[in-house]
Amino acid sequence: MLRIALIDILLFALPFLIYAAYMVWVKGRAPASAMTGAPIFWLLTIGFGLLIAVTVTLVQFSGGSPEGTYHPPVVKTA
Repeated sequence: MLRIALIDILLFALPFLIYAAYMVWVKGRAPASAMTGAPIFWLLTIGFGLLIAVTVTLVQFSGGSPEGTYHPPVVKTA
């Protein structure tokens, strides 16, 4: 569950990280002021859209067959 939460946080934060890297490397701003005047609404929208798109894609195209039999994990003792 922690892995899923970390992936979601990374996907949501990715537009902010790319924007900050662009402002530091291309525009030459200091890292502390890279987000000053940032288009926060659009970064939030892109982050949320990316999160939803990747989640829907993973749910749709991963996992087992719907007709398959579920075998729960088993711990075998020696």
